[in-house]
Amino acid sequence: MKGGLALASFPAGGTALVIGASGAIGAAFFETLRQAPSVVRVIGLGRTTAPALDLTVEGSIAAAAAAIGALEPRLVIDATGFLHEAGHRPERSWRHLEPEHMAKAFAVNAIGPALLIKHFLPQLPRTGKAVFATLSAKVGSIGDNHLGGWYSYRASKAALNQLVHTAAIELRRQRPDAICVALHPGTVDTPLSAPFAKMGLVVRPPAEAATQMLAVIDALTPTQSGGFFDYRGRELLW
Repeated sequence: MKGGLALASFPAGGTALVIGASGAIGAAFFETLRQAPSVVRVIGLGRTTAPALDLTVEGSIAAAAAAIGALEPRLVIDATGFLHEAGHRPERSWRHLEPEHMAKAFAVNAIGPALLIKHFLPQLPRTGKAVFATLSAKVGSIGDNHLGGWYSYRASKAALNQLVHTAAIELRRQRPDAICVALHPGTVDTPLSAPFAKMGLVVRPPAEAATQMLAVIDALTPTQSGGFFDYRGRELLW
């Protein structure tokens, strides 16, 4: 018997889709959604699933969307993202900018989600609440940038926010009940955040972050489509 977050604002019997379900936050979304009474089916997608979805290969995104499309998912969560990798920490200065690292950040944080928008927004039901939510980051806010640094991550997430806002305008014309938003999860206990947790930042368990963000999604209305919200539901500066 299900007894998790109700997601009562959604029509009952819907399908939820988590892209990036093998990551810490994606896996937490997947498990939390499995307990939601209004959700009858949860599908996780990634590079090792069937169908496989590689964020950097549009053909795989199109094929996955075609395979899932008949289910008309009510909720699509993009839990992908790229901050750093071995040998590349977030840039502290313009002296550290490297084109290959910047290109990967934009490929995963902006271009990939844009292709998810291209192929999955048309799969949302035409009536009733439906949501496409992608994980952005507060450091992608231009208005809130007071410290500098983290050039590639900041810029690619700022680009993602613009893509979400633009897509929401088009979505509103076709599916007035649907919502497209960017969410800031806060600092979550994942391998990517581990170096920064050691610096004294407060981190939260992935399950807690997923539950909080799903509560925000549950409270969203179509008038908030195109917005940028944190895990407490507060609207963030662009």
